Amino acid sequence: MNPTDLHATTDMSIVALISGASVPVQLVMLILVLASLVSWWYIFIKFFTLKRSDQEAEDFENKFWTGGDLNLLYESVTAGRRKPQGIASMFEAGFKEYARLKRQGGLEVSDIMEGSRRAMRAAYNREMDDLDAHLPFLASVGSVSPYIGLLGTVWGIMNAFLGLANTAQATLSQVAPGIAEALIATAIGLFAAIPAVIAYNRFASSVDRLSVRYESFMEEFTNILQRKA
Repeated sequence: MNPTDLHATTDMSIVALISGASVPVQLVMLILVLASLVSWWYIFIKFFTLKRSDQEAEDFENKFWTGGDLNLLYESVTAGRRKPQGIASMFEAGFKEYARLKRQGGLEVSDIMEGSRRAMRAAYNREMDDLDAHLPFLASVGSVSPYIGLLGTVWGIMNAFLGLANTAQATLSQVAPGIAEALIATAIGLFAAIPAVIAYNRFASSVDRLSVRYESFMEEFTNILQRKA
C-alpha cells in the first residue's frame, strides 16, 4: 500500500471522524450538541433578563426615595400597560393590601402590617421564581455533560479495540481513528459544560444580589408603612 492510499483511508478531519463514529457515539454527540444549543439560548435570555431586572430596580428605587407621595407613585406604577416587575411589583402588592385593610377600619396596626407584609412576600416569591428560571437546566448541563461525553468516549474506545480482535497485528494507524472519534465526544461534552457552569455561577450570584436588594426594600417599605399607619 502506498502512502497516498493510507492517507485516503485514514481521513482524520473532524467531519470524517464524526460521520465515521458508531451510532451510539453519534447519538451522544447529538444529545450534547442539542444541550449546548439550548443552554446558550437560556444564557442569552437570562443575561438580558437579569440586566433588565437590575435596571428596573435601580430606576424604581430612585423614584421611591425621592420622597414623593406614595399614592401618586402607586398610581404611576399601576397606570402602565405592562405589569409591574421586580421591586415595583412588591411595592404595588404591599401598598394595595395596606390601602385595602386601611379602608376596612377597626383593624390593629399590626394586622394591617402583617397583611401588607404577606402580600409583598408573595410578590417576592413570584419574582424569585422568574429569576431562577432556567438556572437548574444550566446547572444540569454543566454537571452532567462531561459524564455523557465520557460515556461516548468509553463506548467508542471499546468499539475501536473490539475491532482489532480479529486482526493479526494491530498498528497505531488502525486504532487511532477509533480513539480520535471517541475523544471527540468528551470534547463536545466539555464544550457544552464549561459555558453552562460559568453562566450558572454568574447568574446565581446576580440572583442572590437581587434577592438581598428585594428583601431590603421590603423591610424599609414596611417601616415606612408602619409609621404612616
